[in-house]
Amino acid sequence: PRPILDMSYSRHFLDFQGSSIPSSMKKLVVTKLSQNFREAVTLQQDSPVPLPGDGDLLVRNRFVGINASDINYSAGRYDSSVKLPFDIGFEGVGDVVALGLSASADYTVGQAVAYVKAGSFAEYTVVPAKQAVPLPSVKPEFLTLMVSGATAYISLKELGELSEGKKVLVTAAAGGTGQFAVQLAKKAKCHVIGTCSSDEKGGFLKSIGCDHTINYKTENVESVLRKDYPEGVDVVYESVGGKMFDLALNSLATKGRLIIIGFITGYQNPTGLSPIKAELLPAKLLKKSASIRGFFLNHYLSEYENALKHLLEMYEKGDLVCEVDFGDVSPEGKFIGLESVFRAVDYMYMGKNIGKIVVELPHSVNSKL
Repeated sequence: PRPILDMSYSRHFLDFQGSSIPSSMKKLVVTKLSQNFREAVTLQQDSPVPLPGDGDLLVRNRFVGINASDINYSAGRYDSSVKLPFDIGFEGVGDVVALGLSASADYTVGQAVAYVKAGSFAEYTVVPAKQAVPLPSVKPEFLTLMVSGATAYISLKELGELSEGKKVLVTAAAGGTGQFAVQLAKKAKCHVIGTCSSDEKGGFLKSIGCDHTINYKTENVESVLRKDYPEGVDVVYESVGGKMFDLALNSLATKGRLIIIGFITGYQNPTGLSPIKAELLPAKLLKKSASIRGFFLNHYLSEYENALKHLLEMYEKGDLVCEVDFGDVSPEGKFIGLESVFRAVDYMYMGKNIGKIVVELPHSVNSKL
């Protein structure tokens, strides 16, 4: 074990006496740009464990979150200047096992933290202390709030203009972020409609307050909306793209707002986009004084801290369900270990998950933590 203050490193850091931080670790690395995650990403077995700088924490990851956009990242769509190979994974929850001297003013070894930062698909990640979120304990439920919950909270608050009685349509409502859009719209006293792909998902949606569920595998969504909501819907929280986007656009009420938070149907395509009937878009929007807004969390980081604080408070009070899907019902069972991230991404794209997909990283490290 490294001693608690190791003077042999140029950037001094504090370590937990006897925590036996290994010198190497497993991590996932993008080695080829492709929207096929299995083709793009390699599991490296013996990467060096990074050292925290003066203002950093070394976090031993216990749970990591799977996001639809992991495929966009592995395809190089977010930053064309990025050079191969590069680390992947956007969010994690774990324990602080070492930290820089400046970071020790606010954090201690053994503390539970969450973070959003590229490189979470690893056993250990260096996180700037300023970007970490202290948690009361290491629980996977906290992970659901970091990207998925914050996306729903900020987009609906900033772009949704929710008020009592408004009709809100959430596509992929039983997914990682959809579950929060449903609950937050209900808290704003809206009437919430959710689309999903199974009766089991419909049951989950009803349990979190969804007023009307539509199983798009067995029902014609367009017909149901036209029949039950002839005046249209006021807000759409849209993450599917393609035909669902067209359908949602056509279902907007006068002055309706469609918020695009993603288009999952297009992520695995080589082009990245499913075609939409955009030629008629100006006429459709003008006719209804309707609007379409895109939402990308990175552009709203000034709102992030406040959003997360509210979400954490709601969860702690029992006012928010944070559904986690560990893949227990998937063919090969629960997602445990970095090698199961590949299965977890497949599971998401098959539309099997209810709630946020989370992978657990077990640690057999001899530790007092």
